[in-house]
Amino acid sequence: MKFSLLLLHIQGDCVVTILLAEEDKVEDDVVFYLVFSGSTLHHCTSTRKVSSDTLETIAPGHDCCETVKVQLCASKEGLPVFVVAEEDFHFVQDEAYDAAQFLATSAGNQQALNFTRFLDRSGPPSGDVNSLDEKVALAFRHLKLPAEWNVLGTDQTLHGE
Repeated sequence: MKFSLLLLHIQGDCVVTILLAEEDKVEDDVVFYLVFSGSTLHHCTSTRKVSSDTLETIAPGHDCCETVKVQLCASKEGLPVFVVAEEDFHFVQDEAYDAAQFLATSAGNQQALNFTRFLDRSGPPSGDVNSLDEKVALAFRHLKLPAEWNVLGTDQTLHGE
């Protein structure tokens, strides 16, 4: 078995292609899925059959940069689930994750939120600000933020009157 990616951005949401070995070719009545096992999170994703030897899935987002164990599992009615193969995947930080962390830690700080300076320093990936915006929104889903965190910061002096 071979994966198209072994290095994933922490926000996930990219296509992962799985090329099966000859002995693992997809039968119509077999369901394959991937189990990602990290230190604190576990994800289970379904797969889509592309051909008799190719599957696809969408990579999940993760809560931290780390190496996770990924198991390709198969299920067939009347038989126990079994592990077809295992591989290590690496969730890594990127510009979008850095931007999300910067924005989260700068909430309520007008000086720090001059985001243009941040963009000038790091530059949006591929020069596409819309793409950066989507990736930052995905990265925000996986940041570890305190329950009381909000976009206005901790200073709650603004009241609707």
